[in-house]
Amino acid sequence: MVTGSSRGIGKAIALALAHEGAKLAITYHTQKSDAMETMNEIASVIHSKHITIRADVSKEEQVNRMIQETEKTFGTIDILINNAGIHRDSMSWKMDKKIWKEVLATNLMGPFLCTKHVLPIMREKGWGRIINISSVIGETGLIGASNYAASKSGLVGFTKSVAKEVADKHITVNCVAYGYMNAGMNLQLAEENRQKVLQNIPLKRFGTLEEATGPVLFLCTDAASYITGQTIHVNGGYYL
Repeated sequence: MVTGSSRGIGKAIALALAHEGAKLAITYHTQKSDAMETMNEIASVIHSKHITIRADVSKEEQVNRMIQETEKTFGTIDILINNAGIHRDSMSWKMDKKIWKEVLATNLMGPFLCTKHVLPIMREKGWGRIINISSVIGETGLIGASNYAASKSGLVGFTKSVAKEVADKHITVNCVAYGYMNAGMNLQLAEENRQKVLQNIPLKRFGTLEEATGPVLFLCTDAASYITGQTIHVNGGYYL
């Protein structure tokens, strides 16, 4: 299950998993057409069964339904990628608490709810992989994005705590924190701002989708079975 996988990095992760033979639950909130396009691309890669599910990950009843539908279709859930995320920018002294709550609800409450409802399945069988998608902004902060930074920083602590709770069941919980990639929110930056960011990246370029998906795929494998509670930074040296 890859939440928020109708476009951007979430879509890239879903496609990469499909190439490895995974059966996928593609989840989306508002972009149904994008989700169907992702499904069509996956169908061209592998012909086993895949499903799309519309759900707001900040709403527990919708998360519960999403996970029940996935388990009913595939019999289990082996891997959960908590990727769904939004941003609503504003300076902190101007930020309406509604905007603060919206971002925290999707970016932090969402991973909690998805994890909460998938863990009984993983615990029962004694195996699982949970990967939370964070951001370099959770480490560095960003002007006008205190809500987003707080949510992504919170995922790091959440990852560490849950990892300790479920390690005895052979379930690993890790975090991948992306820097500025050629996908998603970075594409919305004005060109002037993109150039300013580039000046602070030692590798002097933005990350590719292949570089974004590689660490996630690795963490899903048995080769990563001794890695848990960690945050892997993928940012070209932007944050060291």
